[in-house]
Amino acid sequence: MISTMPLTDYRIEPFSADGITHDVYHRGTGPCVLVAPEIPGITPTVAHFADRLVDRGFSVAIASLFGTPGRPSSTRRALGVIAKACVSREFHVLATRDSSPVTAWLRALARDLHGRHGGPGVGFVGMCFTGGFGLAMLLDDTVVAPVLSQPSLPFGLGGARKASTGLSADELATVAAKGCPVLGLRFTGDALVPGERFATLKHALGDNFVHEEIPSPSDTPGAETGKQDHSVLTEHLAPDDQPDHPSQVALARTLDFLAERLTPI
Repeated sequence: MISTMPLTDYRIEPFSADGITHDVYHRGTGPCVLVAPEIPGITPTVAHFADRLVDRGFSVAIASLFGTPGRPSSTRRALGVIAKACVSREFHVLATRDSSPVTAWLRALARDLHGRHGGPGVGFVGMCFTGGFGLAMLLDDTVVAPVLSQPSLPFGLGGARKASTGLSADELATVAAKGCPVLGLRFTGDALVPGERFATLKHALGDNFVHEEIPSPSDTPGAETGKQDHSVLTEHLAPDDQPDHPSQVALARTLDFLAERLTPI
């Protein structure tokens, strides 16, 4: 059940690096998973996903990059946060060959978290605006379990942006050379996460790019028309009493992927 009072069990610590400061919400023990939330911020469903990680035996750190933590998602709130993020120097929403400056801050945070919690490395789960940041996190050696959930940057306006990962060719080659598995998640009909982007990742990373592509309502016979799913692990996750639903399968694969990489036998 999603709490009506999310984040009450989390402690808040500001973290500064590269001239950027954001609050970070911490909970749990064990190897750490860094969560970079989706628009419009740390919603109750994002906090609930983080709680699942704690229940699985991880410590979790949620970076509050935008929005008001604890407030539920709404279209109006999301549009307001997007408008602010689009003009922020921390995010590149259109650039096709340059990672966002905030990823340097996230890598510094990951190094700090690894120093605190130990383990083979840090897990990273990015969503929507932050979904593709897991690739840039691999430019350091700290992150060993990157999850790209509905990576929507750069916005897919035109063929080049649809296929872009947001990294330069040299950065993507560096990531590929590391040989680290990367998990990608998307709904098949999600225009914010074009299929061309996953095709680029498959071409660049080969078998190290593993992915779950959940059928969108528009692809499901008899499903409600006009509905567009986007947030795989949060807002549009099927209820827990539907464990065979593809989105629940994607959630289970995400948790298993993090466990295999961060708590190897």
